[in-house]
Amino acid sequence: MKPGAHPGAEAIAAKGWLAAHRYLLWRRATQLGILGLFLLGPWFGWWLVKGNIASSLTLDALPLTDPLLIAQQFAAGHWPLTTALIGALIVLLFYLLVGGRVYCAWVCPINIVTDAAEWLRRRLKIRGQMRLSPHIRYWLLGAVILLPLATGALAWELVNPVTLVYRGLIFGMGVAWTVVIGLFLFDLLIGRRAWCGHLCPMGAFYGLLGEGALLRISATRRDRCDDCLDCFAVCPEQQVIRPSLKDADHTPVILAGHCTNCGRCIDVCARDVFRFTTRFSRTTFPPAEVEKPHQNPIHQQEVST
Repeated sequence: MKPGAHPGAEAIAAKGWLAAHRYLLWRRATQLGILGLFLLGPWFGWWLVKGNIASSLTLDALPLTDPLLIAQQFAAGHWPLTTALIGALIVLLFYLLVGGRVYCAWVCPINIVTDAAEWLRRRLKIRGQMRLSPHIRYWLLGAVILLPLATGALAWELVNPVTLVYRGLIFGMGVAWTVVIGLFLFDLLIGRRAWCGHLCPMGAFYGLLGEGALLRISATRRDRCDDCLDCFAVCPEQQVIRPSLKDADHTPVILAGHCTNCGRCIDVCARDVFRFTTRFSRTTFPPAEVEKPHQNPIHQQEVST
């Protein structure tokens, strides 16, 4: 990344603005579209989806349930409805295929808030941040499970930002505004990606779920990398990139469960280093194939003569 340039500036120049924001635009459309489906019923009376993001029934036929919610119910000593169990199994299988933290990047509405804080943080060039261990989220995940075990209540759902925002959009934001603004300021002023990358117990749960997922991002053209660091700058989980990009003994596939498959590294790379693939792919492009400039056959003939 050139001094003073924002991440992706070279990609915009090379590929155009739309191509350099393709996956970001798809993510926003998915996040807002899913949220919109849940609001159609309460706002307009069109009940295509009943329930909320944690547990829902689509077209009175397809149940979808957050597996973490089911785990809390079991811990609290409550037996979930059969439809909820089926819904949790469907969601579990889906994220085992596409990656658990796809939920974080493509579904969770709080991601829009934290992405906005990260964008403004870069624009204002805020550098300082509190050092937060990424392991804190696992302790909080443990608390999410242990509290229902101790109290018999789903304590996390009372303060879950996703649940609060959904309720707020239906019944009036109220305290939900405090949560949204608080998370925004926390990520902006206290620490980069502090909530999603270090604290969120849902992120910890879905990260564990995604360890063996099939869909992955791979640095298939890592020999093209010119160390611009644009991919690193935009990645919400920066630690997942380096092994696949810079370690010759490591597969080019990013296998870390905390990769959100957001696709931003693909968007901002002007040299098309990354692409979506599967965890079993080991394809790379050799340096000669990538770096060798194209030569006009006529020019080659002139040189040989």
